Amino acid sequence: MDINQKLSHVEFLNREYNISHMDYNRENEFFNAVSAGNIEETKRLFKPFGGSDMGKLSADPMRNLQYHLIITVALLTRACIEGGLPMETAYNLSDIYIQKIDACRKKEDITALHREIIEDFVHRMNSLTRTNRYPKAVTLCLDYIYDNLHTPLSLEKLAELTGLSAPYLSRLFKKEVGIPISEYIIRKRLEAASNMLRYTDASVLAISDYLCFNSESYFIQTFKKYNGCTPKVYRDRYFRIKNAK
Repeated sequence: MDINQKLSHVEFLNREYNISHMDYNRENEFFNAVSAGNIEETKRLFKPFGGSDMGKLSADPMRNLQYHLIITVALLTRACIEGGLPMETAYNLSDIYIQKIDACRKKEDITALHREIIEDFVHRMNSLTRTNRYPKAVTLCLDYIYDNLHTPLSLEKLAELTGLSAPYLSRLFKKEVGIPISEYIIRKRLEAASNMLRYTDASVLAISDYLCFNSESYFIQTFKKYNGCTPKVYRDRYFRIKNAK
């Protein structure tokens, strides 16, 4: 049965058994409420998993719930990025919660995690709307840095990206973020390095090269300065710790 035949068959069965998916407009309202940080509206529109409007993504009931929650996390992530949540924060949250979904073994765990995820995202967005957001030029820099940690980065390149002079951008970034651009780049690269040490088999040298450190020795020295231990000790301590839980 090709995909069009399969689609027709599923649509027929859904009509016969009065099965429908969540209303599109209501779904949009829900994600808009979360991305706007509207806690009360999110509570009003929130629907626990397991209703008749939930599509069938797997014959296994538990796996079906997991798939749906992963999709929800993906949609939340993108909605909140559009609402102003820093891209790095949003995608890291997504990774963390998808790993937690994968570890769930009971329906009750999924139900509780679903509520936890929604509450986390909406409260983050609520806090964001109550504080001053970064100017557009700074946001452009933050997003560009996050996407390009594996390439050479410079103040001049970021100034060209934003259309500002390098000295002005440098002052603006430090005023808004609290640290110089060069310091921010180092911290973000070290965060990426920490994740690679935890979750990949890449060597210390390979990580150093990938994240554009001048040398392996400089990477080790800088990593130890910020983390209190060498990359090797860090990996020995945390490598794939999530799998042990």
